[in-house]
Amino acid sequence: MLLAEDDRAIRHALERALTLEGYRVTAVADGVEALAQAHRTPPDILVLDVMMPGIDGLQVCRVLRAEGDRTPILMLTALVETADRIAGLDAGADDYVVKPFDVEEVFARLRALLRRTGPGERPPRSAAPVGNNASHPAKEPAVPERQLTAAGLRMDLQARRVWRGTRELELTRTEFELLELLVRNAGIVLDHSTIYDRIWGYDFGPGSKNLAVYVGYLRRKLDEPGASQLIHTVRGVGYVLRED
Repeated sequence: MLLAEDDRAIRHALERALTLEGYRVTAVADGVEALAQAHRTPPDILVLDVMMPGIDGLQVCRVLRAEGDRTPILMLTALVETADRIAGLDAGADDYVVKPFDVEEVFARLRALLRRTGPGERPPRSAAPVGNNASHPAKEPAVPERQLTAAGLRMDLQARRVWRGTRELELTRTEFELLELLVRNAGIVLDHSTIYDRIWGYDFGPGSKNLAVYVGYLRRKLDEPGASQLIHTVRGVGYVLRED
């Protein structure tokens, strides 16, 4: 794991907490060091403070994404306005935590990001037949599901690409997974707790605006002038994908 935080006290405290949690942490103090370290020894996940001297966390995120680096990125930010959080998502971040934060929330968000990029997404190793089975034809491998369609949307799950009509959308990992969940359950109202559990693996409680921010940002990318809205809010319950 690579941690970039310019506040020494926060950096040391978070590095110690993460180390005690079992992570191997490389901690740096600014964006320049973060980029150099990421290029030298690519980490499994990055934790970036938004506001750092020189190159800030958003710039680090943009550079890595422009290079095609899809390593999960968790942003730490003292900026609480929705527009500020959206700027982080627009830069390519996968999730964010607002300062001051509870370290348990950081752990939960890291676990969720790592689960979504763990062994399940890696191609399986090929296995040679063993013993007497070698003389028998191997079973045909299950064909993985590739395409999902609903409400004028088409998703290529393997290539992680999505289109509304003929227009391709550029989505972050979290946005893609949120949209996939909604498409798989098109016409069904999903409550907040279910979505939090399926996407983040943790319900951050009624006070969290995390889901609303992601839904809002996803709507901005999906919606088109003159076209029907696809993601609908069911007040007090959750969200549903449907084309009215």
